[in-house]
Amino acid sequence: MLTIRLDSPVPLAEQIRLGIRREIASGELKPGAPLPPVRQLAGDLGVNFNTVARAYRDLEQQGLVTSLRGRGTVVASSTETRRESVAVVRTRLAERIRNILSDARLAGLPRDSVQRIMQQELAAFWTEERKER
Repeated sequence: MLTIRLDSPVPLAEQIRLGIRREIASGELKPGAPLPPVRQLAGDLGVNFNTVARAYRDLEQQGLVTSLRGRGTVVASSTETRRESVAVVRTRLAERIRNILSDARLAGLPRDSVQRIMQQELAAFWTEERKER
């Protein structure tokens, strides 16, 4: 279930885009699955329909969804269109992980607690079914 936080510093369209990406990456949304119509999702979330439309356009540019006139928006792929090399993606990912680990360390979380969180999140995205693809 997609949720947004109105008190978050992350823009609403970005929260929507990231939430849908997360659902696609975890396998909750599979290729061919329909997304709610823009106006419906905007109403459900209590945001302007242009905000949802922007998130859908960004997802379409990434190759994750496709919009078909009269048929709505559907998940197109479980992997995004690669615009960068694997090395660039790995470098960007490592930086994001360092930032998350910095937050955890500064919050005083013990290492074993952070490792448990990481293992739980990894398990949510890399189930046996996802490994076979």
